[in-house]
Amino acid sequence: MPSRRAIYPGSFDPLTNGHLSLIQRGLKVFDGLVVAVANNPAKKALFSVDDRKRMIREAVNGDPRVVIDSFDGLLVDYAKQQGVHTVLRGLRAVSDFEYEFQIANMNRKLDPEFESVFMMTGEDYFYVASSLVREVASFGGDVSGLVPPNVTAALRARFAR
Repeated sequence: MPSRRAIYPGSFDPLTNGHLSLIQRGLKVFDGLVVAVANNPAKKALFSVDDRKRMIREAVNGDPRVVIDSFDGLLVDYAKQQGVHTVLRGLRAVSDFEYEFQIANMNRKLDPEFESVFMMTGEDYFYVASSLVREVASFGGDVSGLVPPNVTAALRARFAR
């Protein structure tokens, strides 16, 4: 029986407990996930792509079903290179759906074989966004319940400067 894999793409700047929850829940649906860190030079990232990949790897405790990678350019092109035609996306609110709906349809236009699977974010994390975590952490706020412990440590170190 062939393996069912999906790509879970994002900036993960930083990884949140909402992202981690989606990875764990995604592994109940798929045999494996490629967590793909998007490298978008147009965005000013807090952490480098390598730092984000390392934090994700640490947070998933080396689970062999999870491959951590990064990509530049179009997701559909990356997916073809990986031989994966399904993307996993999390939805927190109606605004997420509107944006994701547009992206999903554009991806299907670019590659008719491409499928998007949407999963609702768990109720504990529906309000958590990386941008909010960065902002709170930058002002010295406690984000320990919103991100994995290794990310809390990385944020404290980054903003201690």
